[in-house]
Amino acid sequence: VGLEVYFSLLNEKATNVPYVLIGTGTVVILLGTFGCFATCRGSTWMLKLYAMFLSLIFLIVLVAAVVGFVFRHEIKNNFESNYSLALRNYNTSMDPHSEAVDTIQRTLHCCGVQNYSDWVNTTYFAQKGIPLSCCKFQNCTESDLKELDKAKAMVYGNGCFSMVTTVMESKMGIVAGISFGIACFQLVGIFLACCLSRYITNNQYEMV
Repeated sequence: VGLEVYFSLLNEKATNVPYVLIGTGTVVILLGTFGCFATCRGSTWMLKLYAMFLSLIFLIVLVAAVVGFVFRHEIKNNFESNYSLALRNYNTSMDPHSEAVDTIQRTLHCCGVQNYSDWVNTTYFAQKGIPLSCCKFQNCTESDLKELDKAKAMVYGNGCFSMVTTVMESKMGIVAGISFGIACFQLVGIFLACCLSRYITNNQYEMV
């Protein structure tokens, strides 16, 4: 959910990614409950079904990780082009992309795509100068932000693209690590479910 503002500039459909992850987590919890119920009942077919579902989720996580790794450069390029487009179409209305740009510039203390001079070629700059979300101080005025020489000392010097990619890579690293850990537990669950199912079939499991 914390990455939603970045996903909104990446792709319209990408804003659903956090909810897909939350939904996947819910499914895993429900499957865990189903696995406990299958174990308590000592049902071989339920245990096999549980192992099959776990295998399916493991494959989905694995494919998603591989796709994300293979296309990571394309994702960065896509974000950079969409962020540049958001700057060109920037306005002060309730446009979600403009709000996302403001949020990123305020929270990451950055300005523009590569630096503050990227705003020079936008329609907004010709009218009002660099946006206030780029300003390091609270006393920035519109006249100051219209002149690049004055604005240079008043706005953030770092470009947002490098800052965003650093933040996303660090947070996605956490997500990837957690996903890998969950995947390992799923493999253990698959193995134990299959073993228990075999023991029940061989009449080596007694209900308590």
